Amino acid sequence: MLSALPGAVHAQEAPQGGRLVVAADSEPRNLNPAIVASNAVFFISSKVIEPLAEAALDGEGALAPRLATSWEGAEDGLSVTFKLREGVTWHDGKPFTSADVAFSAMEVWKPLQNLGRIVFANLEGVDTPDDLTAVFRFSTPTPIQMIRNALPVVTSVLPKHLYEGTDIASNPANNAPVGTGPFKFAEHRPGEYYRLTRNDAYWGEGQPKLDEIIFRILPDRAAAASALEADEIQLAAFSQVPLVDLERISKVPGLKVVTEGYEALTYQLVVEINHRNKILADLKVRQAIAHAIDRDFVVATVFLGFAAPATGPVPQNAPEFYNPDVPEYAYDVDKANALLDEAGYPRGADGNRFQLRLLPAPFFSETRQFGDYLRQALADVGIDVTIVANDTPAHLKAVYADHDFDITVGSPVFRGDPAISTTILVQSGIADGVFFSNQGGYANAELDAIIAEAAETVDTEARTALYNDFQRIVAGDLPLINVAEWGFTTVASARVANVGNNPRWAVSNWADTGLLP
Repeated sequence: MLSALPGAVHAQEAPQGGRLVVAADSEPRNLNPAIVASNAVFFISSKVIEPLAEAALDGEGALAPRLATSWEGAEDGLSVTFKLREGVTWHDGKPFTSADVAFSAMEVWKPLQNLGRIVFANLEGVDTPDDLTAVFRFSTPTPIQMIRNALPVVTSVLPKHLYEGTDIASNPANNAPVGTGPFKFAEHRPGEYYRLTRNDAYWGEGQPKLDEIIFRILPDRAAAASALEADEIQLAAFSQVPLVDLERISKVPGLKVVTEGYEALTYQLVVEINHRNKILADLKVRQAIAHAIDRDFVVATVFLGFAAPATGPVPQNAPEFYNPDVPEYAYDVDKANALLDEAGYPRGADGNRFQLRLLPAPFFSETRQFGDYLRQALADVGIDVTIVANDTPAHLKAVYADHDFDITVGSPVFRGDPAISTTILVQSGIADGVFFSNQGGYANAELDAIIAEAAETVDTEARTALYNDFQRIVAGDLPLINVAEWGFTTVASARVANVGNNPRWAVSNWADTGLLP
């Protein structure tokens, strides 16, 4: 996976100073990662607002301390104790304390954050015996494995003194964030750029390296490639340079292509299904759709080899949980046709069996391209597909609020643990309007029971075994269809040091990122 253009990553000592100009393809409506834990938000705000821990530079699932220096779970799973970093100040000069952590956990992560609602569902309180200790108390046993894996994603800490007593969702600091990170938010000019400046009071010794980071708004991928070649920008992450241009641009003097830095951000190409449609509620129809998809062809043509075929809801590069022993659906048009016949949907005089409305997610060119492929693949088995192309707000409303779709192409992210943004894709009872969740009306009591049990199973081996069962059921019953899993690429000036040196690099703090002479 992602082996076409490997880029060596090793630590580089960069001097202090310089401005890094980075391509950004979107402008998030909310820059607060404590509320919206998404990569589009993290890409900018992770340099400003810090979590309790981050993915370590050496990978292998290790964590690097940030605002917390240690964490320890009780044997009964009812508490986790965090020791916090001393001498940290907010960008406005106020001291960081355990009160900020307690406030963030109870008032923001648990009630408001898209992922925190899951991870901290059973959090009943946070004790602060002193300024540098926070004890999370849970009403039911909560696995430290899940909490630990979630720390980089769900624990962005906010300043209590700026949020307490306000409407948190509409607080002005959501779009002009104040944090403890290596960079301070300076300004946003809509349609032009975001500007971050060096935090001279940062707790990290000798960091940050850069004086300034400019996120230049460049929604056109071709424009990002041209800007790199002209040295107008020095870095484009999240595959903003089109895959078709990578081989050429990798040969441009002064530029480098790096595929590392996304290992903990595996994206999954999935066909999401509206089970309210009685046709799609039939397992044989869903199996037929799965057999009609040539995953190898999709990897080779849509992703140009920068992906891998998926086998189920957990990606292959997550060995802590991945289970290869699940039902598989090889590309087989004859099998797909036979299943549709058995389901009672013969071809009509026009060769079609029934019609479906397909809404490809507009987030990436790959999801749109796969939508075009899927329409043709399903036509080959007699399913007439109409593509509905929406912009992002309209797509989110249609799928997650109005449920106005039959099938859609989604791109959820696996974040290191099935409890974090994976089980929510198939769990029943999700409130209407929750983005990137099971809005297709699928319900499976056995699967729900496994998800609930895993959320309270403290023993790591037993919890992993439950997720093995979870994968077998999802792959067998097909509440959604996993097609491929992929990471991204970064194209940068050869002068940019320390690119891709941790598994969440693109959404980490860039404290050691610098510019070489």
